[in-house]
Amino acid sequence: MSAASANSPVATAQRIEELGRIIMAYSEVTDRLQISHDQLQQTVESLRTELGEKNKLLERRNRLAALGEMAAGMAHEIRNPLGGIQLYASLLAKDVADKSDSLQLVLKIAAGVKRLESLVSQVLHFTREITANTSEADLAEVVAEAVELSQNAILARQITCTVDGPASLPVTIDATLISQSLLNLVLNAADATPTGGTIAVTFGAPTSDSGARQFHLVVRDSGPGIPPAILDKVFNPFFTTKDNGTGLGLAIVHRIVEAHEGTISVTNPPEGGARFEIRI
Repeated sequence: MSAASANSPVATAQRIEELGRIIMAYSEVTDRLQISHDQLQQTVESLRTELGEKNKLLERRNRLAALGEMAAGMAHEIRNPLGGIQLYASLLAKDVADKSDSLQLVLKIAAGVKRLESLVSQVLHFTREITANTSEADLAEVVAEAVELSQNAILARQITCTVDGPASLPVTIDATLISQSLLNLVLNAADATPTGGTIAVTFGAPTSDSGARQFHLVVRDSGPGIPPAILDKVFNPFFTTKDNGTGLGLAIVHRIVEAHEGTISVTNPPEGGARFEIRI
């Protein structure tokens, strides 16, 4: 090709067109790289968040394991002398059976010992390993059973309890443990709900963004809610705001859900009350 031909308008146009194609190709590669980078960045952030949550769970489990060992040791040491006190109190009650005032004092001692014995039993129950013996079950039946068992507490406070969920939902769970955990949540809700208030139990198959594998269950009450300062402590063992509470109920519920490789959380929804969510 002569110099004149190389510098002709046609040749110049061809070079500009080729250069344009090269620039567009580079632009497309750059765009794809940027998209890949953004996707990788999102994946890294997601993994980092998941790792942080797993580390928190591991730290909690290690802490609870250490606490459980200590509590079990103390409970066994306390239980032995309690048996002796209970025996002596029963013998003393016979000796003062004809003395009303003295008998009342002895009966108060016996009642106190009985309460301590109950507390020790709960501590030992908490420290035992909870294993979910799963089998096929209908979650609708499990929920109905738990709500039925809580009827005395609900009726005593004239509370309205509603259940919303499918007529049948096949799941693979330890039905006894899940029923126990739901009963505990409903009874806690009844304690927190004023006379004439409401409790709503809802359950169903998980949505794509729920994070659950089998079901999503919610227990919500119309009580005052949980003070924000203690919201992250309610599942800690021995933490309670009740005068007669042991602080083990919600801790056991948490362990039951963990035994099913699920999660449980609590929030104060904008409409009021407290909202407990189980995802399994």
